Amino acid sequence: MDKIPESVLVVIHTAALDVLLLERADHPGFWQSVTGSLDAPDEPLATACAREVAEETGLHVPPAYVDDWELENVYPIFAQWRHRYAAGVTHNREHVFGLRVGDRYVPRLARREHTAYRWLEWRAAADACFSWTNAKAIRALAGRPSAAAPGAASGG
Repeated sequence: MDKIPESVLVVIHTAALDVLLLERADHPGFWQSVTGSLDAPDEPLATACAREVAEETGLHVPPAYVDDWELENVYPIFAQWRHRYAAGVTHNREHVFGLRVGDRYVPRLARREHTAYRWLEWRAAADACFSWTNAKAIRALAGRPSAAAPGAASGG
C-alpha cells in the first residue's frame, strides 16, 4: 500500500524547552522529532499524532493532549523515499504539533524506525535536525504560549 503524502510532525518537549530527538534507523546521524504519515486520508491529525507518538516512543497520550500549532509545510519528498508513495507523488504536506511532557523520560523506541534518542535544549535540538521543517518547528517552540502551559503528559 502506498504511503499518503500527508504527515504529522510532533515536537515532544518539556516546559524547560528540552526537546526529544530520535535517530533514524535507515539513516544514522539523521535526528528528528516524531513524524509519520496518515494511515487513511480521513484520519484526524491529532489521532495520527497520538498513534505516531505511541509507535515511536511508547508514550500513550489521548489525541487531545497534542497541541495543533496550525503550521503546515509542503516539501519535496527525498528521492530515496519516493518509492513508498504512488507513482508521480513528489511532495508531502506536513502538519506541525507539539506535545509537552512533565519531564524528560526514556522512550521505548521502535527499533525498526529509530536506534537512539536524546534530549537537547531547543536551540541545540533545532541545529541537530536534518529536516529544515523540523528545525523550523523547534525554533518556533520558544515563542509558543502553550510551551510552558499546565497540563503536560507524563513520560512513559
